[in-house]
Amino acid sequence: MKTNKLFKSVALAAISSCVAFNAAAERFILAQAYPNDHIFNYAAETFMQELKETGSDYTPQYHSGGDLGDWQSQFEQAVDGVIPMTISFGASEFDKRLDLTWLGYVADDWNSAKQIYGLKGGMLDIYNDIFADIGLHALGIVPTGFGSMAIRKGVGKVPVEFPEDTKGLKIRTVDVPVAVDRFADWGFSAVPMPYGELYTSLQLGVIDGRGFGPSIEIWQMRDVLETYILTKDYFEQGFFLVNKDWWDGLPDEERNKMQQAADKTMQVVWQKAEQIDADYLEKVKGAGIKVVSLTDAQMDKAKASIYSNEWPSMEKTVGKDIMDQVYSVSGVQK
Repeated sequence: MKTNKLFKSVALAAISSCVAFNAAAERFILAQAYPNDHIFNYAAETFMQELKETGSDYTPQYHSGGDLGDWQSQFEQAVDGVIPMTISFGASEFDKRLDLTWLGYVADDWNSAKQIYGLKGGMLDIYNDIFADIGLHALGIVPTGFGSMAIRKGVGKVPVEFPEDTKGLKIRTVDVPVAVDRFADWGFSAVPMPYGELYTSLQLGVIDGRGFGPSIEIWQMRDVLETYILTKDYFEQGFFLVNKDWWDGLPDEERNKMQQAADKTMQVVWQKAEQIDADYLEKVKGAGIKVVSLTDAQMDKAKASIYSNEWPSMEKTVGKDIMDQVYSVSGVQK
């Protein structure tokens, strides 16, 4: 994979201005690709304030909104050492084991998500074993919310029993094998599709609904959706990433200050992300979209399919050792 030359040249120019990899320098690049209302921006701004309060000699030169490329480009630039610090999702193009981020029902509510994906939850260590092999290190996991399923206007169906209610319904999934297989196992006609085509496909009736939808995206597409079914099968997570060589080359005192700032940032960000998720769910309801929760029995049935099909399949991708750790951290029984 080659980074867009324009973005790389911009990043290199930015590095020249702050001497990002000089151990004696005080400035370094921190970048993320999303707008100011995104949780990644909130995380970056919180980190900068927390780092300042540690008395660190290092000051981030912050780039937001994608001026150094989209999140995948920034991930690649962090791998290459062009950007020392970025907040990004996990790009499995660099290591297929990062498909682990799509695994279903590792957590199913915010309390379990904090216990599993939080600083002391165990998943951070699992991810860092993967990141180390591609030259990265994660200071923390940045949550964005639970993804569920939504049905477009005019379909008139509310599938809650899988697979009894799902036959013939075309549901968009992300173009990742584990995602396609999940909805196929539930009995849907799974349609992998880029996000950029999703809204129009719903509007034109090409598909009947979408999976992997956090509440903020459902609200954004509220004029073409009629039902939001809280399967909560997917917990979307990003990473506060650093280039490992840059990180290991920092003075010990400065590295400790940055980790301290990142830890405090994660505490605040997890609270903020949960509140954003809840606020947008209320907006979805206010927009007239019917919000449906699965009963305990329906949820158990949905989970059973994923645990018996998807999790063993993921083991083939990430290996037995990593999946054994995931079972242990999540408390899911084999």
